[in-house]
Amino acid sequence: MRESAAERHDRLLALVRERGTARVSDLAGLLGVSPVTARRDVEALAARGLLDRVHGQVSWPRAQGAPGGVAGSGSGLVLGLLAPSATYYFAEVIRGAHEAAARAGARLILRISDYRPEEDRARTEGLLAAGAEGVLVAPGWRGPEDRLAYGDWLAELPVPAVLLERRAAPGTPLDGLDRVSSDHAHGVLLALRHLLELGHATPLLVARSDSPTALAVRAGYTEALGTLGLEAPRTVIDSVPAETDPEGFERAVRALHEAVASGRASAALVHNDVDAIQIVQRLAELGVRVPEDLALIAYDDEVAALADTPLTAVAPPKRRVGRHATELLVERLGAGSGGDEDEAARRHLSLLPRLRVRDSCGASRTTTA
Repeated sequence: MRESAAERHDRLLALVRERGTARVSDLAGLLGVSPVTARRDVEALAARGLLDRVHGQVSWPRAQGAPGGVAGSGSGLVLGLLAPSATYYFAEVIRGAHEAAARAGARLILRISDYRPEEDRARTEGLLAAGAEGVLVAPGWRGPEDRLAYGDWLAELPVPAVLLERRAAPGTPLDGLDRVSSDHAHGVLLALRHLLELGHATPLLVARSDSPTALAVRAGYTEALGTLGLEAPRTVIDSVPAETDPEGFERAVRALHEAVASGRASAALVHNDVDAIQIVQRLAELGVRVPEDLALIAYDDEVAALADTPLTAVAPPKRRVGRHATELLVERLGAGSGGDEDEAARRHLSLLPRLRVRDSCGASRTTTA
């Protein structure tokens, strides 16, 4: 497979980071590229502040510290962030991390895995090669099998790491890392309790199963039903993206339509916003009105407010997850350089979602925590 420019840049940065200073002509030979390509790569990286370039040589920027070094105060720190996506849910997480890094006087560099967990390790090593002294990592896991197959390496990183919007299996090496995540079980409980208070019987769950958030919502549904003293969980209606599996999406809509038409259900929680909007549109074509026939709450609150009938939604604190994780990483780096006796104390921080009430559940608008 042909090496991408980003991968070549990572190799170049690793070489300079290891040597401290190198001639561009030497880098061309080590990389196996032409001098013109090496010079172009160096110019691009220098323009981004990742390298210092003087008279045919490049060196590791002084602002980033010596290779392997750790700054003490947070000023001038370089932080890395690996995310599975830069859009939808994770756009807000990244924004929060960037804001916190800026406040700390640190620079944040980003890699995207596109939900390919087998590439997480290489992309994180690319962040280290680019000068990251600590990393925020949201692995591209889709399910428990990915966590088992592509998780242990995180606990072996040579720099401080904070796990982002992911949870490790109890007792595993990964469980010893700092982590910051949304408490999705609490979010599901908020939604179900609200629907029950509006007079509905046990709400249905319509959910995907292709991400850690989706699986956490499913697990939270079972937990919430037990907490609320309801009957054994009804079968979850499996949802899939309409654009990639139109037949599967139609099956989900038909299952929900049948539950409403038969009188078995008058309320539902749907993960995620996009699916919820499309489901509401398709239900309308089948004669089911929201909220008159079905009270509906979406999960994520990315685009829920933009639906024809604005959707009540559970809003995980995505931006705050990014902020708190970055602040924790900066604190960890500072404690590590100062020999703080509490440096070894790790933290698992869960942030509570909120319920933003709009028109789709048939209740007056408000926000609850």
